[in-house]
Amino acid sequence: MANSFATQLTAALLVACLATAVRADDETPQPSPSPSAQAPSGQNPSGQKGRAGRGEAGSGASAAANTPAAEQHRLPPDSTTKQSVALPGRTLNFSATAGSIRVFDDKGEPLADIAYTSYQLDGAEKASRPVTFLFNGGPGSASAWLQFGNVGPWRLPFDGAVASASPELQPNADTWLDFTDLVFIDPVGTGYSRFVTTSEDARKRFFTVDGDANSVALVIRRWLEKYDRLTSPKYVGGESYGGIRGPKVVRNLQMQQGVGVRGLILISPVLDFRDYTGSSLLQYVASLPTMTAVARQAKGPVTREDLADVESYARGDFLLDLVKGQADTEATARLADKVASLTGIDPAVSRRLAGRFDIGEFRREFDRKNGKVTGRYDASIEGFDPYPDSSSFRFNDPSGDPLMAPLTSAAVDLTTRRLNWRPDGSYHLLSESVSKGWEFGHGISPPESVTQLRQMLALDPKLKLLIGHGLFDLATPYFASKIILDQLPAFAGPSRTRLAVYPGGHMFYSRDGSRQAFRKEVEALVK
Repeated sequence: MANSFATQLTAALLVACLATAVRADDETPQPSPSPSAQAPSGQNPSGQKGRAGRGEAGSGASAAANTPAAEQHRLPPDSTTKQSVALPGRTLNFSATAGSIRVFDDKGEPLADIAYTSYQLDGAEKASRPVTFLFNGGPGSASAWLQFGNVGPWRLPFDGAVASASPELQPNADTWLDFTDLVFIDPVGTGYSRFVTTSEDARKRFFTVDGDANSVALVIRRWLEKYDRLTSPKYVGGESYGGIRGPKVVRNLQMQQGVGVRGLILISPVLDFRDYTGSSLLQYVASLPTMTAVARQAKGPVTREDLADVESYARGDFLLDLVKGQADTEATARLADKVASLTGIDPAVSRRLAGRFDIGEFRREFDRKNGKVTGRYDASIEGFDPYPDSSSFRFNDPSGDPLMAPLTSAAVDLTTRRLNWRPDGSYHLLSESVSKGWEFGHGISPPESVTQLRQMLALDPKLKLLIGHGLFDLATPYFASKIILDQLPAFAGPSRTRLAVYPGGHMFYSRDGSRQAFRKEVEALVK
């Protein structure tokens, strides 16, 4: 889930990201001894292992053992428990592991413990059993949104949640565990993942676009080695900023880690920050269908098919009038009036803004007469504006903020009580220190992952891409992804890339029908 998205969209004007070389090791005895692996020095993987078997520690292990700061901050040994969940028509028995993988620099110095939670179905053949690695976005978000809102064996109801809602998890009838094992990764600084070094340089290694993707790819490879799953069919899934991270992780796995991936699943992704920043006219094109969907859903159910006229207008006459600019007063008036009629915004306000609605302006103006604002993650959800008479925006997100407390409590309770893994320190669902410290780079090109999408699809003609979006998501509007997919070469056509759009917001899976429909899409991709 995106965190402080408006701030990060501005920060995204800073670009050229630092790529980082790290390596990972794991020294916990459960469930099996695990070899260390030398990460790429620069960009080239060495494939070397740090220890041959139980009791034979490599240089990484030696460095960790002799580093008091690392031992002081390290996470506890992995905990593997046997679990069972009764679901309609079947019972799933599986091994659940809460643990971490230690990441080192190329000198063998420990940098961070990156936490994961994995679920592996009992009795499955490892070589043929798919495994899917999942993460959220932010930057600065733990993977709990996907784990407990959509994919995992237990689910916390999101729809209609309030801050005081019970954090009690329920069996998830729509879990993906039926057809794939699951590994949820919390990048460093999120969840229980943490630095084990006091070096400020470590933050520069991880809190960058490429350094982050490299470290996640490395952890995926290490998990595969640890659990003897290198021959399993592999999939990667990411949400929100996961749209930037996901393609870069897959590309790194292909080229640096020596791991092939069969499919990439992106949920409410941002693929190119250039669409949302500066003077780009595409930001207005991308958001208009979503704003219209919000207005129409207030009168009744809406599907993407109901927005065909708006999509046609957005990429046609609307874009043409935008390009003409405000110097053309007739085009501007025509555009503003049309936008007002589609979105339900006061025509006088639309004319004042020349029909160019910033996300925040739409959220406030849509139901301003009643002193309410819409959500950014789900604009079909409204809440009271705490300062309705203020001349500036002073409201948060009624579709996202209420989930913070119950989701955090649910994640901590499951990890410590049911999975028997008890790290010290705090669990960070959304980390401000990560989001504020994130380095998007320096230069004139905001971060994008379309380059990696093209490269990975061109490299492997069998690799497939599935993107899911919610109709009412103003954080990452679905039409932005549609525009990007339409620009891909013929080799990445509809037989390999699919866009599915459902009623709902950024976490469209909070709605039962949307969650179930998307699960079918994922199952078809994996099978």
